[in-house]
Amino acid sequence: MAHLVTRFDFRAPGYSPEQRSRQFAVALEQAAYVDVQGHTAITLSEHHGSDDGYLPSPLIVASAFAARTTRIPISVAALVVNLYDPIRLAEDVAVLDHLSGGRVTYTIGLGYRPEEYALFGRPWATRARDLEAAVERMFEAWATGRVTPAPLTSPHPVMFYGGGVPAAARRAARLGLHFQPEVADRELKRLYVAECRARGREPGLVLSPPPGPATVFCASDPDEFWAKYGHHLLADALAYRAWIGERDSHVKDSSTTVDELRAAGGYRVFAPEELVEACRSGEVPVITSHPLCGGMPEEPAWESLRLISEVVRPAVE
Repeated sequence: MAHLVTRFDFRAPGYSPEQRSRQFAVALEQAAYVDVQGHTAITLSEHHGSDDGYLPSPLIVASAFAARTTRIPISVAALVVNLYDPIRLAEDVAVLDHLSGGRVTYTIGLGYRPEEYALFGRPWATRARDLEAAVERMFEAWATGRVTPAPLTSPHPVMFYGGGVPAAARRAARLGLHFQPEVADRELKRLYVAECRARGREPGLVLSPPPGPATVFCASDPDEFWAKYGHHLLADALAYRAWIGERDSHVKDSSTTVDELRAAGGYRVFAPEELVEACRSGEVPVITSHPLCGGMPEEPAWESLRLISEVVRPAVE
């Protein structure tokens, strides 16, 4: 059976305040829907100072999602710890742990945009050292009772460290975190495991990107979907490429037109029967849905979610 992960980042170029408010309302409705439909997880992302409205406040949205759902895990990936006060962050994470019944997990990241550090007046040159100090302060605050309440999850909510370079694997091991590399690289996994054992720690989980497309939609007529809505997917791809630059990433795409994007395969639009077959064959082991991608209108967003949930999922269980 394929896993079903639904992602929200709220990127929507050109939206008015009213449209953006509606987008948040639709996301809450969709979170409740995928919870009932038995999806595997919801993922939220974080970026700051983006004129397309990219989500800057994942903890707030995770709280809202937790209030509208009962069982589905919610992942904040990634949480840019250096942009927070670590003691206040420890408090907020602990409270959210209680509100969600321990369903919110975190992937901690350094971030890769100097503009975000500048926005918060945080130093870029010392970011790696600063992050390790911040995480250690959070762990200490929870362990010593310096902040209250203590998290529901002992000793703290599940936390990964994210990154795509050897230093990230070593840092995850050094901090005693699970590891979520940005790319499916066996050498990174091997390095993380070896570093954990060298420090006398049992390795944690390694959550590598699965094979297959990074973003999946389902439509009764994929050709029509690409013709009408492909520009939303392209806007998403272009924005990520501008941010990522030369860095490697599971979501990176070098396309400059909708036709190129469709051919590249990182963003896929399947007919229901095609997606069923792709899941059964192992081509798509994880259906990573991004229903509101790039400001996607409600109608195609809901069509995709419903086809995935009510047609594809029962066929591949």
